[in-house]
Amino acid sequence: MFSDNDIQRNITAELKWEPSLRDDDLAVGVREGIVTLGGFVDSYADKRKAEQAAARVKGVKAIANEVEVKLPSFSERADPDIARAALEHLRWNISVPHEKIQVKVEKGWLTLEGEAQWHYQKEAAEKAVHNLTGVKGVTNLIRLGPQAIPRDVKKRIKDALHRAAEFDAERIRVEVEGDKVVLEGAVRSYAELRDAERAARNAPGVTNVDSRLAIVSAFAAV
Repeated sequence: MFSDNDIQRNITAELKWEPSLRDDDLAVGVREGIVTLGGFVDSYADKRKAEQAAARVKGVKAIANEVEVKLPSFSERADPDIARAALEHLRWNISVPHEKIQVKVEKGWLTLEGEAQWHYQKEAAEKAVHNLTGVKGVTNLIRLGPQAIPRDVKKRIKDALHRAAEFDAERIRVEVEGDKVVLEGAVRSYAELRDAERAARNAPGVTNVDSRLAIVSAFAAV
C-alpha cells in the first residue's frame, strides 16, 4: 500500500523527470489516493504531460488536473491562426474524418465538434491539435455516430483485454447494455484503468463506457 505522502513524493519526482516540465511551476496534492495537480505551465501539451506523468505513479486512484496554461508572449497566437492550424493538422491526420469535424477557437481555447464513427478517430482528432502553439485547452465534443453492435462485442472486448500484457483480464468483468459497456472488477493502477476504458471504447458500436473498476495496489488484497 502507498500512503498519500509516498504518492505525492513519487509524483513530484516523476514530474521532475519529465524533461519538458522541469521549468514549470507545479504543485501536487494527494488525499486518499486522489491527486490534484495545480500550478502553471507554458502550454496545453505540458498540462497533458503533467497528468500523464502522475498517472504512471503507483497508488493513484484519480486525477483532478487544475493546472493553468499561461502562454509566454512568443507562444501567443490569434484565434483565427489557431483555427487554421488546427484544420490543417486534422486534414493531414489519416485517422481523422476531417470533413466531418468543425473547429471553434475562443481566447486560445479550442473546441472540436462533429461526428466520427470510432472512438479512436475522436481521440486522434484531439491528439492532432493539443500540441499546437497558442492552444490553452481543448474540449472534445465530437459525437460517435450510430453503428451496428456485433453480437459478440462482449467477447471482442474481453479478447482485447486478454491480449494486453498489462492486464489481468480475469479480474475485469464486461457487460454490454445497448451501446454502453459496463466495466467492473479490479486493476492495479490509474493508468491501467484508463487503458481498460480505452479498450472498451474501441469496440464497434460502443458510444459510452461506465467504468466501475476499483484500483488496488495488490490483487491479493481483493
